[in-house]
Amino acid sequence: MMRKFKKYNDYQESNIGWIGEIPSSWSLLRLGSVFNERRLKVSDKEFPPLSVTKNGIVAQLETAAKSNDGDNRKGVLKGDFVINSRSDRKGSSGLAKNDGSVSLINIVIKPIKIVPQFSKYLLKSYSFIEEFYRNGHGIVADLWTTKYSEMKGMLIPLPSKEEQSAIANFLDQKTTQIDHYIQLKEKTIALLQERKAAIINQAVTKGLDPNVPMKDSGIEWLGEIPAHWEVKKLKYLSNLQSGLAIGPKNIEVNSKGIPYLRVANVQDGFLDLSLVKRIAVDKTTIKRYLLQKGDLLMNEGGDYDKLGRGYVWECEVDPCLHQNHVFAIRMYRNVDPYWINYVTLTSYAKEYFKSKAKRTTNLASISSRNIKEFPVIFPPRKVQMEIIRTLKQKEFMLDELVFKIQKEVSLIKEYRESLISAAVTGKIDVRDYAEKQQLSYANTSDH
Repeated sequence: MMRKFKKYNDYQESNIGWIGEIPSSWSLLRLGSVFNERRLKVSDKEFPPLSVTKNGIVAQLETAAKSNDGDNRKGVLKGDFVINSRSDRKGSSGLAKNDGSVSLINIVIKPIKIVPQFSKYLLKSYSFIEEFYRNGHGIVADLWTTKYSEMKGMLIPLPSKEEQSAIANFLDQKTTQIDHYIQLKEKTIALLQERKAAIINQAVTKGLDPNVPMKDSGIEWLGEIPAHWEVKKLKYLSNLQSGLAIGPKNIEVNSKGIPYLRVANVQDGFLDLSLVKRIAVDKTTIKRYLLQKGDLLMNEGGDYDKLGRGYVWECEVDPCLHQNHVFAIRMYRNVDPYWINYVTLTSYAKEYFKSKAKRTTNLASISSRNIKEFPVIFPPRKVQMEIIRTLKQKEFMLDELVFKIQKEVSLIKEYRESLISAAVTGKIDVRDYAEKQQLSYANTSDH
């Protein structure tokens, strides 16, 4: 896609890995000569609290950790660039649109010899972000932080201010078009996921036969169910196995111990095995806390709106233990774990778990006792299996569509990042393109 953009006539070598060659007319300057650090101590009573996110600088989010030290914050003025200094918040930065205050963990800099909008694209580019944290220092093994004293010595590529404005205008237009495309695709994904949830809810609570006689379920939020179905508490269908409590000092990433499933690995009914840690324990402990095929995994805590969603363990990692905050619900014989899993995805299940949850902001927890008391709609085994087969087929088709669209979104996001990086480091010359677009816009405005 980059081929449609021409390159500059002449280049010079920057001898800096993340920058590479730059146009001969561009300069390399120390960041500290282009920005001034703003070290203004303020109170959040006078300067509204702001959150530094991957989407830029916004009014403080409800989910943000609140500090009791509201008088000890950094002041931000409109047009400042703010970046979170910690690597676990990588990409959290942007230009401030309003005055405000941020936590001390952030670096606030004022553009002085650079067009602010160009600085936004340069300092939010993937290559710069990686270099920014590389110039920092470690706090622990996998967590880094960067101070302004380490940041200010970084060399950055800089064209003339006129050219900076042209590049910024070009990227404003192109990223707006790309972001609009992404929003449409993500809306389609959301609609498909809503459709999937509706199909599951209808099949699990009403069955597949629209003409079957109905009866009152006796369950709040549910209403009627097929007349030949039952309602049983989960405790009469399963045993709830609590996991192993162990301190973080005893957990290692690459040890020779036994894999140890934690809350981070079981989220919203999905399994994330990208970073399964290990623990060294004796054979007795392994036998007691070993996961078994068919266990329904459920987190004790999590997002308030997603609490209670399960995942059927298929021995993806074997052997494997589980944390005390990850419950393993082990079904009695002749109880299909996939049926119980589908029940946890219904709207009435969501309302049940929300009603029993202990909530703090958007996070919540559910006790093992309340999980055991969960009322399960329970049709005959034959009906269960028929519904499960039907739902798996429909899920597969919808998931295939979602996967295809997600792949498109991933590719266009990669293109977006590549385009920004290429423009701010001079790999493509967008000046003529930007001028044509400005002229086209002006002509359209005249009419």
